[in-house]
Amino acid sequence: MKKIALSVTALMTTLTLWAQKDSATNALDEVVVTATKSPKKLSETGKVLTVISHEQLERSAGKDIAQVLNEQTGIVVNGATSNPGKDKSIYMRGAKSDYTLILIDGIPLYDPSGLSSNFDIRTIPIENIERVEILKGSQSTLYGADAIAGVINIITKRKGNKEVGAFATASYGSFNTFKGNAGVNGSTKTLDYNVAYTYYDTKGISEAKDPNGTGTFDKDGYKQHGVLANLGFKVNDHWKITPFLRYNTYNGKLDAGAYTDDRDYTYKSKSLQTGVRSELTFGKSRFTLNYSYNTIKRDYLNDSGYVPPYSDQYYSGGYKGTDQFAEIVYSTELAKGLQLVSGVDYRTSNTSQSNTYIGSWGQDVSKISKDSAMQHQFNAYASLLYTGKVFHAEAGARYNNNSIYGTKWTYNFNPFVFLNKEVKIFANISSAFKTPTLYQLYAPMYGNSSLKAESAVTYEGGVQYFQPEQKFNIRGVIYKRDVNNVIAFTNRYVNQDEQHNWGVEIEPTINFTENLQLVLQYAHTKGKLNTQLNGKDSSSSTLLRVPEDTYSMALNYRASKKLFLSMNIQTFGARKDLDFSTYPSTLVNLEAYTLWSAYGEYKFNKHVKVFADFKNITNTDYVEVLGYSTQPASVQAGLTVTF
Repeated sequence: MKKIALSVTALMTTLTLWAQKDSATNALDEVVVTATKSPKKLSETGKVLTVISHEQLERSAGKDIAQVLNEQTGIVVNGATSNPGKDKSIYMRGAKSDYTLILIDGIPLYDPSGLSSNFDIRTIPIENIERVEILKGSQSTLYGADAIAGVINIITKRKGNKEVGAFATASYGSFNTFKGNAGVNGSTKTLDYNVAYTYYDTKGISEAKDPNGTGTFDKDGYKQHGVLANLGFKVNDHWKITPFLRYNTYNGKLDAGAYTDDRDYTYKSKSLQTGVRSELTFGKSRFTLNYSYNTIKRDYLNDSGYVPPYSDQYYSGGYKGTDQFAEIVYSTELAKGLQLVSGVDYRTSNTSQSNTYIGSWGQDVSKISKDSAMQHQFNAYASLLYTGKVFHAEAGARYNNNSIYGTKWTYNFNPFVFLNKEVKIFANISSAFKTPTLYQLYAPMYGNSSLKAESAVTYEGGVQYFQPEQKFNIRGVIYKRDVNNVIAFTNRYVNQDEQHNWGVEIEPTINFTENLQLVLQYAHTKGKLNTQLNGKDSSSSTLLRVPEDTYSMALNYRASKKLFLSMNIQTFGARKDLDFSTYPSTLVNLEAYTLWSAYGEYKFNKHVKVFADFKNITNTDYVEVLGYSTQPASVQAGLTVTF
């Protein structure tokens, strides 16, 4: 019965996805920048790239970026439907959460103070995002460290369509959640700008799940302030300078762990990213200079007012990280149909950390100093792109030199054919690496300065069909990824594991009419982990928190020029998670679940619209992360004004 239910859900999901006319698989002539680090039409790249368009994001005003990413094929974001303030972990194609690189406006961002260095996507309000480009497969040749599973390029809003404009969005919903965004934007012949302020406040739900349903677990709220400023100065017809600044601060409450409430465990975070992008063009050649400065500070406090069983009586932790990135990219047309993209970049990062624990066993203090916990990387890369009438190809390589582990090389080769502007057949072989984090290298007792970089090779093949009248298109992909020198934790961090994944992704889209579209998605993911235990090889076919099968269906319907409606159904198959209430921890099964959501908006005129976003309409009781709560049926409704 479960298989039948899943199949029915998959069919329904396919019908829904047909209804999303602005789906990435539709836009054959859409220009993207992430696939090759230069503007290219989707028809001119054989890489597996998905675009979340501006229009789709406009229809996601009741969501956050984690929930939007969680709707994409082959991506599971743990925490997306848990307590709103809970941390979000991105699993792309079954890979570990630290194998996906986050870019903002093409610049890679990291959290040097984190255990896995993942950038916190909670700091990026969806209202400030213009579009998102998701590039799957190992992508270190163009983007360097951490792009083992792929990259997610979040492109922020940069300008308005008149000299002076203003905008505002306000919404209120379940869990006493208020979201507000307001700002000004505009453009002239020499200047464009977008400045916005975002406020987010929710009382939330209990982060830990109450196993006995006592109703005594308190709510763990979350509050966020954010500022975005993008400027663009056109010096002349050939030179443009675009400085940027993003500042974000948030605070919230935590629980002590799975199934364990805590009433006075709090955290706060501040982050700042600033820098500049400069573009200089000469005929068919372009120089791009990127520089970014990124600093993050996080503090945790759990005082002794309330002490859950088996927990510390007191804990205080402070984490600070700084990362600087500089890059020069040069692209030019060497001959007709032959383009070169090359560049050099330099990255330096450091962290300082301090933790104090007090328990029944006594007191412990651990520190990491930024004077020792630092690393530097230098990279040089080049990629050749050939565009013919039928046959196309891209090939490239990157040289990486790291102050900790030395030299690393990566490569990619992507041939594809495009037949009659209808059928694209493509193949990819690419490699990638992930640097050890500063915590893994320098943590007291657990750190290991001899760690090597994790390395991966991904193989992809697929076909994409575009019906000439855009009524139907479909993409099917099969992939395999092998990762070596996987870092694991024993009594310290060591390179000891190998991870092997393979999977299938199928994405059909049907446009029944100009106003009715159905988009379907199916992803199947398998994984295997080989490890060394007591000198013997051991293997496990378990992907933690990642379902083998996911299905979704989105149906979008424009009932009139003013009214738009959509429905989405997602099914997440059975998964496994670790239960740490036992020692050693044990694997437990998590049941499959299906979530229904719906969205509607009504435009009174070109300046004013109202919207409502409904999640988990059937009030399904499900588990996303073992021991943590998930959101029941909820709604967020609001108003958007532009002038």
